[in-house]
Amino acid sequence: MTMLRSLLWAALLLLVAGGFAWALWPRPIPVETAAISLQDIQVLVEEEGRSRIREVFTLSAPVPGRMSRLDLHAGDAVMGGQTVVARISPAAPAPLDLRSRRVAEATRDAAEAALGLARAELSRAEAQVEFAASQLERTGALLDRGTIPARALEQTRLDATAANAALESARANLLVRERELESARAALIEDAPASSEGTCCVEVVAPASGRILRVLTESEQVVAAGTPLVEIGDLGDIEVVVELLSADAVRVEEGAPAVVEGWGGSSLPAHVARIEPSAFTRVSALGIEEQRVTAILALEGEPSDWAELGDGYHVTARISVWRGEGLPAVPVGALFRSGEDWAVFRVEDGRASIALIEIGRRNADWAELRSGLEPDDAVILHPSDLIAEGVRVVADP
Repeated sequence: MTMLRSLLWAALLLLVAGGFAWALWPRPIPVETAAISLQDIQVLVEEEGRSRIREVFTLSAPVPGRMSRLDLHAGDAVMGGQTVVARISPAAPAPLDLRSRRVAEATRDAAEAALGLARAELSRAEAQVEFAASQLERTGALLDRGTIPARALEQTRLDATAANAALESARANLLVRERELESARAALIEDAPASSEGTCCVEVVAPASGRILRVLTESEQVVAAGTPLVEIGDLGDIEVVVELLSADAVRVEEGAPAVVEGWGGSSLPAHVARIEPSAFTRVSALGIEEQRVTAILALEGEPSDWAELGDGYHVTARISVWRGEGLPAVPVGALFRSGEDWAVFRVEDGRASIALIEIGRRNADWAELRSGLEPDDAVILHPSDLIAEGVRVVADP
C-alpha cells in the first residue's frame, strides 16, 4: 500500500513536471512570409500640384473713363473679336477746388481780353488794307500822267502787300484767341454728363475665345488706362504645374510619363512637357527651407476627359522616373539594415536566418534584388523584435 502511494505521487510529480516543461518549451513564432518573385518595378515621384490654363488673357481698359457695369460673370463664354466685354465712356470733369477755380477764371478773363485786342488789331489791319488799296490806285493814276516816278508806284505796291499780310496775321491771331477762350471756358466745366456732347463709348472686345475666369472690375466706376477688367482662358487648354524637390527634379526627364489624380475625376495620363531650369526656396509646413523646381505636365487625350477640371484645382501627380520589367524583387516590408548593408530574414527549415542582400531601384512595394537570395526563397515580412537568427518560425495560414 505504501509502495502504491509512492508510485502515485511519483507519477503525479512527473505529470506536473511534464506540464511545466511543455508550457515553457519554445514554440515557433507565427510570421507572415513572401516569396522572391519576378515583378515589374516602377519608381515614381509623387507630388501635389495644381492645374492652370496655359494661356490666360487679362483684359485691361485701353483708355481712362467711366466704365459701365459689366454684364458678364465668371464662367460665361466669350467669342474672340465679337463679344463686347466692357464699354467705357468719357468721365465727367472733376470738381475744381477754390484755387483752381480762381486760376481758371483769371485765365478765362485774360482770354476774353486777348480776344478783344485781337479783334481791334483785325479792324486796324482791315483799315490799313483799304488805305493801301486806295493809295495804290491814286499812285497808278499819277504815274499815268507822268507826275511821279515809277519807284513811287513800287513802294505803294509794297505797302499794299504788307497791309494784306498784316490782315492775314490779324485774322489768324483772332482765331487763336477764340480757341484760347474756348479752352479757358472748358476748364471751368464741372459735373457735366459723361455723354453730354454725344461722344460714343469705347467698346472693349474679347481678344480670344474661351470663358471668363475672373471678373476683376465689375461695378460701374471711373477707371484708369490699364486697369485690369477680366481674365479670359480656354478650359480645354489646361496644363499641370508641379513643384518638385530639386533632388527629385534631377531624376525627372522631359517626356517622362505621368498620371494626374486626386482632382475629383478619373486618372488622367500626362507627360512632362518642361522642367524649368531655375529653382526657388519654399518653406515647408514644418518650417524647413526646401529648394523646389517647377515641372509642367501636359495632359494627354481629349479635352472632354478633363471637362470638369478648372483653373487652379488641386491635383496629385505621379511621375515615372524608372521602370523595369520581369526583375527579381523582394518586398520592401522585409528589408532592414544590418550595419551598412541591407538584410532580410530568410526562412530555412522552419527557422529564421539573416541574409545580406544587394538591392537596386525600389518603390513603395518592391525592391530590385541583385544578389543574396534565390528565386522562390521565402522571406519574413515586417519582422518583429522576437525574430532573430535561428529562431523557429511558422508561416501564418
